[in-house]
Amino acid sequence: MQRIRLIWDFRGPNAKPIAEHHCQHLNEFITSEGLQRSFSFVETVSDMHHMAILVVEEDRVEKLREKLKPHRGQLYTE
Repeated sequence: MQRIRLIWDFRGPNAKPIAEHHCQHLNEFITSEGLQRSFSFVETVSDMHHMAILVVEEDRVEKLREKLKPHRGQLYTE
């Protein structure tokens, strides 16, 4: 089954700590919802642009989009 990257973009001088904090909440959500094969991480685009990313199975995307309101999504490739 394909997996999807749900992405939250953070920009500005405080983007990195904000993305890291958001990622902590995503990890808590993964645990509380029992999302198997899901994980989150922070990706750096530039000094002023960081992303918090949640990787989930494709069949969960619709429900999670409604709950979590990501900015965008992409196909996840390992």
